[in-house]
Amino acid sequence: QGLVTRRFIGQPIDRFFDIELDDLPLLMRGQPNGDRLLKAKSGLAVFASAIAPASGFRRVPSADVAKVRNPFKDLSFGDPAMERLQARAAKLAGRGIPILIQGETGSGKEYLARAIHDNGDAAGKFVAVNCAAIPEQLMESELFGYAPGAFTGANQKGKRGLIEEADGGTLFLDEIGDMPLALQSRLLRVLSENEVLPVGALKARPVHLRLLSASHRDLAELVALGQFRQDLYYRLNAVTLALPPLRARRDLPSMIDHLLLRIGRDNGHFYRLDASARAALLHHGWPGNIRELSNALRVAAALSESGVITMECLPDALCDDGSLLPAEPAGDLRKALDECGNNVSALARKLGVNRSTIHRRLKRLN
Repeated sequence: QGLVTRRFIGQPIDRFFDIELDDLPLLMRGQPNGDRLLKAKSGLAVFASAIAPASGFRRVPSADVAKVRNPFKDLSFGDPAMERLQARAAKLAGRGIPILIQGETGSGKEYLARAIHDNGDAAGKFVAVNCAAIPEQLMESELFGYAPGAFTGANQKGKRGLIEEADGGTLFLDEIGDMPLALQSRLLRVLSENEVLPVGALKARPVHLRLLSASHRDLAELVALGQFRQDLYYRLNAVTLALPPLRARRDLPSMIDHLLLRIGRDNGHFYRLDASARAALLHHGWPGNIRELSNALRVAAALSESGVITMECLPDALCDDGSLLPAEPAGDLRKALDECGNNVSALARKLGVNRSTIHRRLKRLN
């Protein structure tokens, strides 16, 4: 940054480095006097060490330096498409406009919806509903609630539906493309009349909420097929935010580091990846997107020794990722093995894969 040392004093650390103040104790744990590698915002890697605070130092709380969490902070780590989406979502958050979020499974649709809610003006709570996870015969009573004794087996006191639970807040309907047509018409009435009629009730109840919806399916195509109401589609789709799949993002390395740091904070430990494990993570196609990546890192952290994540710590799906091995026929793989002196471990290190991956490929190729 071209700043002299004393000009750093009083500046927030996350202005210059990809780390927050709360992460420093965890980063230095184990060897408080040892050097640690930090990544600067400029991309420069620097070594840092901790210096014990002077005795008698007293931390004085100040409203001027109070940090307010940015709900959109964890959406992007430098990917241009995500940066544009984040800026657009931030502008829309306080407007109360219906937003349709499109994206593959695990790409972060609910996280984005929650960030929009947290950054908006709704004082009520955020209620998330996965329409694909509720059996069709139960969806109506779950969403709209029911009056006392509305049907056999119903609670005699009745039940508030999830739509009423979101009154004054945000209702997030994930996988809305899976909602039955009959319920789509009832939802349309909620949005147009600002009221909900529980099952078996004679009088509607007023509700005021913001609706956010999401789907991995093409709703316009479902409309053309007669599987989704056109009038509801246009009411939901005032604006669309399309999340890119993880394989198309440019910030995967930074996201991996961020998730590892967060897992370390949860576990009270500091984790790092060796070269082979990092290569495997960077080469994997991630069909399950961010959810798959997060789960893989949690498994790897649990299996690691002394905080070092190796290929042996990764889930089998990553260790056997064909994208890490050359696509040549058996002869070429054997030639590569010969060049390594028939040493499977050496070939695995060269290709950045697990030894078991080489053995499995050789077995398949006879």
